[in-house]
Amino acid sequence: RCRSTIISPNNQEVWIRVDTIGSIRLAMQWEAGLSKVKHLEEFTTAAQSLSNSVEWKTAAKKKMSFIKVDATSDFSFHNLPYGIFSTPDNPKQNRIGVAIGDQILDLSVIKSLFRGPVMSRHQDVFDQPTLNAFMALGYEAWRETRRTLQVLLSANESTLRDDVSLRSRAFVHQSAATMHLPADIGDYTDFYSSRDHATNVGIMFRGKENALMPNWLRLPVGYHGRASSVIVSGTPIRRPSGQMRPDQTKPPVFGPSKQLDIELEMAFFVGGGNQLGEPIPIKKAHEHIFGMVLMNDWSARDIQAWEYVPLGPFLGKNFGTTISPWVVPMEALLPFAEANPIQDPEPLPYLQHHDAYTFNINLFVSLKGQDMAEAATICMSNFKYMYWTMKQQLTHHTVNGCNVRPGDLLASGTISGPDPESFGSMLELSCRGSKSIDLGRGETRTFLKDGDEVTITG
Repeated sequence: RCRSTIISPNNQEVWIRVDTIGSIRLAMQWEAGLSKVKHLEEFTTAAQSLSNSVEWKTAAKKKMSFIKVDATSDFSFHNLPYGIFSTPDNPKQNRIGVAIGDQILDLSVIKSLFRGPVMSRHQDVFDQPTLNAFMALGYEAWRETRRTLQVLLSANESTLRDDVSLRSRAFVHQSAATMHLPADIGDYTDFYSSRDHATNVGIMFRGKENALMPNWLRLPVGYHGRASSVIVSGTPIRRPSGQMRPDQTKPPVFGPSKQLDIELEMAFFVGGGNQLGEPIPIKKAHEHIFGMVLMNDWSARDIQAWEYVPLGPFLGKNFGTTISPWVVPMEALLPFAEANPIQDPEPLPYLQHHDAYTFNINLFVSLKGQDMAEAATICMSNFKYMYWTMKQQLTHHTVNGCNVRPGDLLASGTISGPDPESFGSMLELSCRGSKSIDLGRGETRTFLKDGDEVTITG
């Protein structure tokens, strides 16, 4: 039996104990008492989250990178998201970059510095115009690349820091870059995994007694969407037209949607895929999840209401889905993993996992009309409100043998919480258009008006 002790910055004792019988337990001695990880398979994730959280707490006390990063920046040394960018001097050449502070590190310029056992043989992926080839290399390649980046960008590493010529070629100011879709998205699946959202919408359309369909608590409900109209943040959306039936006593009419809505979502990119006929088991699912983006799944509610029976959304959704340009790797999010929600009834065995894979990500939606001086926040939610985890979504998606490929996009569905201010759609915020959403200074909405700008922040 051995005991190793780490003292965290606030003097909370953290220890790892290895028993002679081979079981491993992680315990944290907080003032409130002792908590133990009860399942062996939780150990790896818990230990990783623990070491990362200690790193985060101590980061403020020392300079992590030679790149100046403002304290309020979303792109800290601990984030390092991947994206695709171009510059005015070479607008037709899309390159892979990593964001830190207000800079983008061009990986095509420094590809020869990736000399680990995996990436030394695959440096050419950083010459590609999308992330697909890098995603396809798999879990160990992603981890090795992130470790290399953290070394190269650290304050005490001279390779980039002291090479003025290399730095001038390798770094681009974000304000000088145009961002593009991170990947060629072959397939797109949208889940429906927020219990609060599913309940709210179910009550509106079916009544309180039938809010959730019988299968909802048994499996991650989803539908296969289209990838052709997934667009990068900043791309304008044209108000869609289609069939609607506003008066149930009359035939449908055709015209522009009068109930254009937003959906607050997050999504993950599939990294390494699977062969047709070979499911991804839940114990391996994390090795196939490359990273996450923010998403707005625009929705025309009046078109959707008329068309969705029996096969689900079609024209009410497929006119546009916006994602953020930066893909945050899962390792950057592990410090924010929390215990999964209690699922009752217990899922079938293929969907069960005990390791924490629910993430505490604060989410905000703001809306700014053409005549508004500043945006108004209309929603404050959190990704931790999801009922089904990303591991469960990916596992269920492939359990029948469906193959997924690098660059496929799997979305969470609308993220709503238990309180009205956490509702992730205007459909919910306005109670299906029956009440106004106050934007301040006399501005109100039930649904979107032409010229409205929607911003999602995580």
